[in-house]
Amino acid sequence: SYDGQHAVDDVSLTIYKGEIFALLGASGCGKSTLLRMLAGFEQPSAGQIMLDGVDLSQVPPYLRPINMMFQSYALFPHMTVEQNIAFGLKQDKLPKAEIASRVNEMLGLVHMQEFAKRKPHQLSGGQRQRVALARSLAKRPKLLLLDEPMGALDKKLRDRMQLEVVDILERVGVTCVMVTHDQEEAMTMAGRIAIMNRGKFVQIG
Repeated sequence: SYDGQHAVDDVSLTIYKGEIFALLGASGCGKSTLLRMLAGFEQPSAGQIMLDGVDLSQVPPYLRPINMMFQSYALFPHMTVEQNIAFGLKQDKLPKAEIASRVNEMLGLVHMQEFAKRKPHQLSGGQRQRVALARSLAKRPKLLLLDEPMGALDKKLRDRMQLEVVDILERVGVTCVMVTHDQEEAMTMAGRIAIMNRGKFVQIG
């Protein structure tokens, strides 16, 4: 809550392992706040966030087995595609051989092997999105969060990328929670949808 106003109000939800779940609603309905709580960027004033039986409410973002892909993709402009994908793995101090293997695996997963040495400004919007997705999946998170994942793409590319992203997520088998204000996008990508309004769930199905 902020200044006595509940951004997310008495929300209870079970998300199943391996499913793609969408939070759908207009701007200001609380969906992004809920996503940020899962990521650890916002602290809930009450309640728990459980993942695999562990309460993450007090766990800082960098220690949560959760990754978030932002609408802007947040790629490092001075790094190549492979350096961007490797960034989180290097932060975790993984052995060099494992980093190289994981980066190769991710490049293959998103069909970006031939672009490994390019920098973000040399890529199309769809290619940048694939790199951001690969970077988010490289650490093998238990939960992937997508914040308006198609927001930066034009309509034609958006339709194609929705199916492509779903295909990648299903191949990896990662549990995913996505936020969108686009009903068509939610219905195309998600197995279940929660409609939010004024911080509450209006409908889940």
